[in-house]
Amino acid sequence: MKIVPIPAFNDNYIWLIHDDESAVCVDPGDAAPVLAYLEQKQLDLDAVVLTHHHNDHIGGVAALQAAKPDLAVYGPDDIDCVNHALKEGQELNLLGQVWRVWFVPGHTHNHLAYILRIEGKNRLHVFCGDTLFSAGCGRVFSGTMAELEQSLARFAGLPKDTLFYPAHEYTVSNLRFALSVEPNNEAASKALEAASKIPTLPVNLSHEKAVNPFLRLEAPEIIASIAAKNMPHASSSEVFASLRELKNQF
Repeated sequence: MKIVPIPAFNDNYIWLIHDDESAVCVDPGDAAPVLAYLEQKQLDLDAVVLTHHHNDHIGGVAALQAAKPDLAVYGPDDIDCVNHALKEGQELNLLGQVWRVWFVPGHTHNHLAYILRIEGKNRLHVFCGDTLFSAGCGRVFSGTMAELEQSLARFAGLPKDTLFYPAHEYTVSNLRFALSVEPNNEAASKALEAASKIPTLPVNLSHEKAVNPFLRLEAPEIIASIAAKNMPHASSSEVFASLRELKNQF
């Protein structure tokens, strides 16, 4: 089983999972690079899975459906192009593998994530859309701050070697923000140096717990940075909300 990033737009990744014959595509905001890759590798697209409704994640679905009219499209139940609506806790069998569906609202009210366990392997692979980024998280649009915090906490409970596949390469900017609130974080400093030279995704949970401020709400230096800006910091939820507001302005 192979998991391939297909670059799109300025900083999107469309993730393609395939077994050298059939493929599943995650969040195809643009059909053209997906169709080109499928043709190059002589792959049949079995299904599309969507994390949420933003156009840079679903904009290519119509063209993919035009190329294959019986294409299965999985995702939240309020996206028009979805023909297999999903809810929390459902399991899909795609490419002979089990994909578990998690409801992870916050960035949007209807955001889903897909937890893939490849047969014979212990490591989990999480297609997390815009909920978690390396060293960051998505903005709150139609969800709530509390939902986003809970969704990230849920991710944080997964095994430390879990690999996350965010939909954007925002890592350099996110690490710069992380160091603005935790300047003595050596792991984040080293990660920023590396991120300037190589692609950073996928990323494992152990690394994220070391560098991602939204998973480090108890770090004294982060709390002190927020307090110094006279922002709410009396609880982890206040620290989270203050961090997200600071990142919005960064």
